[in-house]
Amino acid sequence: MRILIALTYYRPHVSGLTIYAERLARGLARRGHRVTVLTSRFAAALAARESVDGVDIVRVPVATKLSKGVIMPRFAAYAAAQIAEADVVNVHMPQFEAALLAGLARSRRRGIVLTYQCDLRMPPGALNRIVELSLRPLNRLAAAAAGAIVTTTDDYAQSSTFLSRYAAKLRAIAPLVDLPAADPVVTATLRASWQVGGGPLIGFAARFAAEKGVEYLLGALSLLLATYPEARVVFTGAYKDTVGEDDYARRLAPLIEQHRARLIFLDLLPLEAMPNFFAACDVLAVTSLNSTEAFGMVQVEAMLSGTPVVATDLPGVREAVRRTGMGMIVPPRDAAALAAALVQVVEQRERFLRPRAAISETFDLERSLRQYEALFEQVARR
Repeated sequence: MRILIALTYYRPHVSGLTIYAERLARGLARRGHRVTVLTSRFAAALAARESVDGVDIVRVPVATKLSKGVIMPRFAAYAAAQIAEADVVNVHMPQFEAALLAGLARSRRRGIVLTYQCDLRMPPGALNRIVELSLRPLNRLAAAAAGAIVTTTDDYAQSSTFLSRYAAKLRAIAPLVDLPAADPVVTATLRASWQVGGGPLIGFAARFAAEKGVEYLLGALSLLLATYPEARVVFTGAYKDTVGEDDYARRLAPLIEQHRARLIFLDLLPLEAMPNFFAACDVLAVTSLNSTEAFGMVQVEAMLSGTPVVATDLPGVREAVRRTGMGMIVPPRDAAALAAALVQVVEQRERFLRPRAAISETFDLERSLRQYEALFEQVARR
């Protein structure tokens, strides 16, 4: 089958969305399909075309950037050429071009599957508000043309005002998680280098964006230090110059300075280093605030590495802990509840641990790939 996967940003850009799409593309290519990714050439140093792990990547020139998005005047021409060669088109939303892709695919009588990664919520500002409002009717056009819409969980779909309109088209497919086991020697070395004073290590793996709730983790740290004066938070992810997050960075700066001695910044670790990062932490904190987070794959990755999680009680985000029991769920925007849960998990850690095999069975990559494969074949035939 010839599969076209379209999304605004792809690797080497790092986000949950790009990692998900990369795993899907590589997995389908590994299963014998011809997979092309259509995306933006968001950095001039990137190749216009290349093949990586059996996946052909086509990058559209970018004229300018607009907040967190890009403007690509030649996108329609690129999309039409790639859709002509495809059997099914998989559009990852949110994406400004989703309606255009769906319309072109429908005109060519190609199968259309949307993967609805999360709701779009832009940073405050008049321009961003206009962008959000303009996308709503376009997203509805894309959904109307699609043969199916994939979501990570039924929990998230039932809470989404957008997805609830298209219940008959929805298919819940578990997130694509693929993480090797940690190396105990490397993990021990990392832990020794971070755990100065013997306090617990709280992991955080995400970019510094307003929807991630970093300020509540820092607020929880203030409370946590009363019980564990040597506690540290270890961050990995883009924490400097995050696109569209300048105002948020300025708001965080005083909190970061207040706790500087208890914070470790690792910048963006390569994927192969993540198992050891997770395994070296006592607990992972997922402090997302709103529906721009639909699941949080780092939770499952931490669990596979033997580390329990404290996550916010949001649709979709709470599902990893619900399904595995490997952690606790707390209200969003509640630093006191977050601190109390972190203390409880650290003090009763054995209670929250589960075998790696049990986590792998619950979130099985190959099962998710088979479900995608079957859905693509069904929609392409239709």
